[in-house]
Amino acid sequence: MSYDSLPGGASPGGFGPPRPLFLLAATLSFVIAAAMMLAPSLTIAHGATPQKVVETIEIAAPPEKVWAVVGDFADVSWRPEIERAEAQGGNVPETATRRFYYKRGGSLDERLVQYDGAAMSLRYIIERADIAVLPVGNLSATLNVRGLPDGGSRVEWKSRFYRAFPGGNPPEQFTDEIAVDAVTRIFKAGLASLKAKLERP
Repeated sequence: MSYDSLPGGASPGGFGPPRPLFLLAATLSFVIAAAMMLAPSLTIAHGATPQKVVETIEIAAPPEKVWAVVGDFADVSWRPEIERAEAQGGNVPETATRRFYYKRGGSLDERLVQYDGAAMSLRYIIERADIAVLPVGNLSATLNVRGLPDGGSRVEWKSRFYRAFPGGNPPEQFTDEIAVDAVTRIFKAGLASLKAKLERP
């Protein structure tokens, strides 16, 4: 039996695979080549990707004393960027909320979503942010307090978020770098203030 007797006949010249297989290979080659040519434009048009900030600090105070401050969702006395806050719901997950008013203007709404007093850990999310003050979206943050062998504590504050501008090619004030820098500065300043407050004689 020759290729000519198979459905589709032989390839040009009477040799090689049947025509359907030849056409399939050619089509696949075209698709791969087209995808490679489009790859740069797809990268440029890519939307926002998740960002992370993790900051830790060691405090010369027992963990119970540290948790008494950071574990109170309504207590923002250790946050230097906040002028005042309105809070309700205590420390009850999905019920507790708070609204911050920044010293430089603008406000922020947060909701407590997890709370474990025994493990000294809580997690909250931002429900509404003034992006002129904090240029992020969909921020989720966790605060953990751990005891150290010397009787002190280590506080970890970590978050996951997106930049405020979700599409590709964001304005310069809404890039990933600007969002990460804003969250980092808040976390560093907050933890430094917490350490000073708790280590004060």
